[in-house]
Amino acid sequence: MEKRPTALVLGAGIMGLCTAWGLLREGYSVRVVDQAPPPNPLGSSVDHHRLIRHAYGAQPGYMRMVDAAYAAWDALWTDLGEVLHVPTGVLAMDEAGGDWIRASRAALREDGRAITDLSGAEVTARFPYLSGEGLDSAFWCPEGGVLLADRIVAALARHVVARGVVIETARAVRVDAAHATLVLEDGSRRSAEVLVVAAGPWIPRLLPSIGQRVTASKQVLVRLAPPPELAETFARAPMILDLSGGFYMVPPVAGTPLKIGDHSFSLQGDPDDPDRTPDPREAERILELARRRIPALDRFTPLGAASCFYDVEPEERFVVEKISRRAWVMSGFSGHGFKFGAVLGQRLAQAIAKPELEAFIPAWAAGDEVVSA
Repeated sequence: MEKRPTALVLGAGIMGLCTAWGLLREGYSVRVVDQAPPPNPLGSSVDHHRLIRHAYGAQPGYMRMVDAAYAAWDALWTDLGEVLHVPTGVLAMDEAGGDWIRASRAALREDGRAITDLSGAEVTARFPYLSGEGLDSAFWCPEGGVLLADRIVAALARHVVARGVVIETARAVRVDAAHATLVLEDGSRRSAEVLVVAAGPWIPRLLPSIGQRVTASKQVLVRLAPPPELAETFARAPMILDLSGGFYMVPPVAGTPLKIGDHSFSLQGDPDDPDRTPDPREAERILELARRRIPALDRFTPLGAASCFYDVEPEERFVVEKISRRAWVMSGFSGHGFKFGAVLGQRLAQAIAKPELEAFIPAWAAGDEVVSA
């Protein structure tokens, strides 16, 4: 029997597991190392949901990458035997008529996307559980939805393990990129022909050179249950991006809670801090951002707040590049990387298997619309 090439992946979040999935499809024997079994509750990928949408402001490369992302998710759903995505559409709103909403509208129209401009009164009429008071600009886009993040990570881990991937629970303390090797906490080593480091907010500790470009950022989100009389209404609601209020809302689809978060990055905190208890004042600040748009918010039942960590690149451009002849890093995914997990893992695996594709990956992953061979 022909010997299969070997790959080692650090990180069993969405990026690491999707890369393992891609490498498996390219014929590699894969080992994944993570400090906790997936889905790791401390990982950036592990929450009830993440959003997928085409609206991307002045970043048309990422807007167009969403089509490739959907195609990759479809391939993954086929392999998993289930679809873990709920279509919702996107409602974007802004009081100030800011650059993001103008650029998103222009890019979507130029790309032939179906969007509908709405006035504040039309927002309230179409979505009577919301208030359009004071809005300068809004649009509705029927494309977009919710990825059931923790279910995806769990199902993906089961899938790759069933097909021979080894997932080892161990903490890596050092990366030897030149030799495609990880040094573990107990002093032992794991090596392969190729190494992929997809360690999320732990990247700065393990790869200081990348740590100069990305920052771990503690983010707070709030989970709520709508009152019984609004439960079905909000389960059918779109995702909401309120640029002036500075919040986003994920509807309570498929039995998940409703989630509200903000658009700003704290750019502080330590992902190894054992106490991730959110400051109640931060949770209240996030709720205050949403009250004007969701008039019934104070009737919702609080289900708690949570903290997660992102790895943030200043311009929110993904870092997917070689760090040695035998090693790659995946980093800088902030809050918008999950939607691209399947396609990034798929394309990186293809580039590892076919080195002639390597040169295209970094710029493409950074949103520069480079067309690969």
